[in-house]
Parts: sequence; C-alpha cells; structure tokens
Amino acid sequence: MKTILIIEDEAQTRSIFLKCLEFEGFYAVGASDGTTGIALARQHAPDLVVCDIMMPDMDGYSVLSALRKSPQTALIPLIFLTAKVTMTDLRRGMDLGADDYLTKPCTVEQFLAAINSRLARQEQLSQLYSTEQPGGENRQPQTGIFPAEPKLASVFRFIEAYYRQPISLGDVAQAAGYSPAYLTNLVQSHTGRTVKQWIIERRMTEAKTLLATTDQSVRGIAEFSGYSDAGYFARQFRQLHGVSPQVWREQSVVKATN
Repeated sequence: MKTILIIEDEAQTRSIFLKCLEFEGFYAVGASDGTTGIALARQHAPDLVVCDIMMPDMDGYSVLSALRKSPQTALIPLIFLTAKVTMTDLRRGMDLGADDYLTKPCTVEQFLAAINSRLARQEQLSQLYSTEQPGGENRQPQTGIFPAEPKLASVFRFIEAYYRQPISLGDVAQAAGYSPAYLTNLVQSHTGRTVKQWIIERRMTEAKTLLATTDQSVRGIAEFSGYSDAGYFARQFRQLHGVSPQVWREQSVVKATN
C-alpha cells in the first residue's frame, strides 16, 4: 500500500483529499502545517508528498527545502498545490526539486491523475536501478557521446534509458539523487553543458543516425528520437546544424557515396 502525505492548512480541502485517497486504496496521512508535515514525512517515509505553497507557519518552498536537505526524505517526490502559479514560482519550485504542480481548485480526478502519474514514474526509476549489476554506479552508458565522469554516470545512464520520453531536469536529478540546483552546477562544471543540452545531444545523435541509415520519414524519426512535435524537432535541428533534417540527410548520402 502506497503512503501519501497531504500538507494543507485548509481543513476541508485536506479532508477531501485524504478521503478520496483512502477510497482509492492509499494510506493517507494529513498535516495542517509545514512543521507537522516535515515531522510526519520523517516518521512515515511516504511514497509521495502533496504540499500547499501558501501556509501560515512556513510556506511550501520551506517545507520542500527542508525535505531535500535531509537524507531520510530527500528523494520523496513532491507535488505542489497552489491557487495560482507564475513562471517565477514554477522556476523556484523546480530549482528546489518539486516534481509537479496542481492548481487549486482542482477536481478529484485531476488530483488522483497527478499522483498516479508521479508514482508510475517513480516505479520506472526503481525498476531501472534495481536491474543494474553490482558496481553499476560507476559504469558508463554504452553511447560514446557521454564523457567518462564517474560522478555523472547515473545521470547519463538515466538520459540513455529515457531520452525517448519527456524527461525533465527534476526527473534526472531525482534519479541521480541530487537536487536540481546542485545537479545543474555539477554537470556544468564537469562538462561545460547543461542537463537539457545533454538530453538534446542524445536525441540528436539518434536522429542523425536514423536520417543517415534509414528512409524513415522525418516525422517518424522525430517521434522515435523523443520529439512529439516534428516541427519543433526540425527547428531545433536547424538551429544546431544549420540545415533542415532533410537537407542534412541528403548531404550525408552524398558524402557516403563520394
């Protein structure tokens, strides 16, 4: 049975969430303030925390920061609950390691969908690392594009495993056991690139291989390489390589025949 911790100062909202979670078969724990929520997180080690941002004693950002600083609670996924969210708020939360946002008021269906989606992703991460061989934490991915940096081996392994899916900085940081802010600095200092740039590099490597060796459509290659929007893929490809995917394919064929 999965344990979900709800940190919400509005008693009615908290009660509704707890009851619907219990009805769906979860073990639900509630806290009316951030201080209590942190204590319950340490006591119950929940599979997921849903936390309101605006609370009287300490806001959700302070709660998240405290959870991320403790080894006992650092890797627990957290979904923020907020009446409104600006890009600045979103950036701040993601930098601290938030996994998702829910805007109030939300329906029970939206609430449960966000929780189930995050738990499913967490299960994927667990399966990825449970299948690794002993000593795998220092083993590098097979793809030759990644540098041999032992501290970043888990980062590049995760990108290699999931680059075809919509992954974010938060997903990579959680898999590697770092906060997003720390991971950003670590990757930048060791490689001179960002996590996003490495994800794009891996996707582009796959795309170029398929363009050069298959007659698959550009749209199909975009989707297979991790891009749901073929137009965005084409624009990003042109930005990085100076030509469209189709022109790059034609040029690679000419080079191969000369």
